[in-house]
Amino acid sequence: MKPVKGLDVKSMEPAAMDAAAQEASGVLKMLSNPQRLVLLCALVNGERSVGELVEALGASQSYVSNQLAKLRAEGLVSATREGRIMRYSLSDPRVTPILERLYEVFCGEPG
Repeated sequence: MKPVKGLDVKSMEPAAMDAAAQEASGVLKMLSNPQRLVLLCALVNGERSVGELVEALGASQSYVSNQLAKLRAEGLVSATREGRIMRYSLSDPRVTPILERLYEVFCGEPG
């Protein structure tokens, strides 16, 4: 395995490393659900309504809303209301490069 550029574990305090690992673990837990992962990927290019997300997942509105509530609770998405329509967007900028890399590795054209 080649070294990761900029990764210097020795320079981090153990408490800071533990806190970062706990935070990363929480994000990865949210990404580990395939439907939440698809929801987040659908938001990489910008804000979408619940209806658009329901269509992207092919799931029920209640299921999508439930998953969005979990993502909101974790701070990964935020919502704005436009009349009766809720629009969602990514709210944690650290998630976008993770999603882009996952797409590149798993969904991109084979090498």
